Amino acid sequence: MKVIITGGAGFIGSNAAARYLARGLEVVIIDNLHRPGTASNFEWIRRHGPVQLAQVDIRDGESIAQTFQNNRDATLVLHLAGQVAVTSSVANPRADFEINALGTINVLEAMRLASMDAALIYASTNKVYGDLNDLKAVERTRRWELQDLPDGIPEERGIDFHSPYGCSKGAADQYVRDYHRIYGLNTVVLRQSCIYGTRQFGHEDQGWIAWFVIAAALGFPLTIYGDGKQVRDVLFVEDLLDVYDIAASRIESARGKIFNVGGGPRNAISLIDLLEMLSRKLGRRIDHRVAERRPGDQRIYISDIRRAKQELGWEPRIDWRDGVERLVEWVAANRDECRNAFESKAAEHRESSAV
Repeated sequence: MKVIITGGAGFIGSNAAARYLARGLEVVIIDNLHRPGTASNFEWIRRHGPVQLAQVDIRDGESIAQTFQNNRDATLVLHLAGQVAVTSSVANPRADFEINALGTINVLEAMRLASMDAALIYASTNKVYGDLNDLKAVERTRRWELQDLPDGIPEERGIDFHSPYGCSKGAADQYVRDYHRIYGLNTVVLRQSCIYGTRQFGHEDQGWIAWFVIAAALGFPLTIYGDGKQVRDVLFVEDLLDVYDIAASRIESARGKIFNVGGGPRNAISLIDLLEMLSRKLGRRIDHRVAERRPGDQRIYISDIRRAKQELGWEPRIDWRDGVERLVEWVAANRDECRNAFESKAAEHRESSAV
């Protein structure tokens, strides 16, 4: 069996590649290796087995088409490549569109033109639901709570893109679904909540759990935007890879569908919750400054994951406290790698913000 992973040297992609290589599968990674940490991730992947690298930019439609034609016998495609930060999308909306929307069209067209019947799993986002300001949120001492949706935001919630990132990912989300309806591709859309785990070199504009852990462990300046009561449901990367496997194995019933994938209500935490846990774990107060809430930042988002449980038989196994413990231990064991990735990301962020 062969698996193609776009963005395969990123956080989720590298974990997926290592899993499939351990199973003896053939793995083809499509990645331009431009993002900080990806080159290091790829070297780590290579230690798990022989892997093919197509060092191609997802925006290069011709090269993407050729890569898929050369690997048209693949049975699974994970489309994970993307621009992942709301802040970067605001600073450079054209690049955000080209990477997320055009890049996804390139993948879909490559599969269509190569007549591939592989399962395509697309990593969408909860940001397609907008800022959710119309929902009644109740402020508690440590967090915000949704008054009328105890199980979280369902897939039936109308999409309402808010930020260039939401627009580009939302457009791609709908294209992926429609390529099943119009062209018969075996596509599944997973609207992912906050994914975290090892090999995630976070920064404050994306990968917030990893960023909190790295900043707390290495003493980097940490900023809380807003009141710290913002709530997200969080999902450890191994649980995410499980749902990729299940959706692919049940593609006959899953294709053409959209599923929310996150930690659900049991793994919903506020920024304050994470800071307090890290303080206990590290044995000291976590210094941070407070800044204004960022545009488009959802005050609370919790995924209603009941559809995934009912139709796919999937639900998270790893409690958020256990997952954060694993991440803390990984950062402690990879301090230099995390520091180097942070410094590269900080420079990249300064450059993109100046565009």
